[in-house]
Amino acid sequence: MKLFKYEIYSLAILRIITAFLYMQHGAQKLFQYPPGGHHQGPFELLSLAGVAGVLEFFGGLCILLGLRTRTVAFLLSGQMAVAYFMFYATKDFFPVVNGGELAIMFCFVFFYFIFSGPGAWALDNVIKTRLNRSKVD
Repeated sequence: MKLFKYEIYSLAILRIITAFLYMQHGAQKLFQYPPGGHHQGPFELLSLAGVAGVLEFFGGLCILLGLRTRTVAFLLSGQMAVAYFMFYATKDFFPVVNGGELAIMFCFVFFYFIFSGPGAWALDNVIKTRLNRSKVD
């Protein structure tokens, strides 16, 4: 299969923008920043919201950096699937009505990263290159 010349760069841009947007949900839960939005007020770190905040912020950071992309994407895709069925699907069948479109989009973009990998500009690529170099030496 012939790949588009700039495919790895467009994949990297998708990864970085997705991670940046995802991290904001975790930042609101963990640090109440940026202010406003859905997640306000303190909560227990080991609560469902606390664990979600940790996954969203630090998992998003790993995706942003392209660090352990496939593994972290697997976890985050699962988190978003669980979130959708726990909090949105019970309200209505249609995502546009139940408000779960963003959870579905994050779920499937992360699912895509499981198979595509990080694209360009990723720490995974640096690590792989260094490991291959050390095997040759």
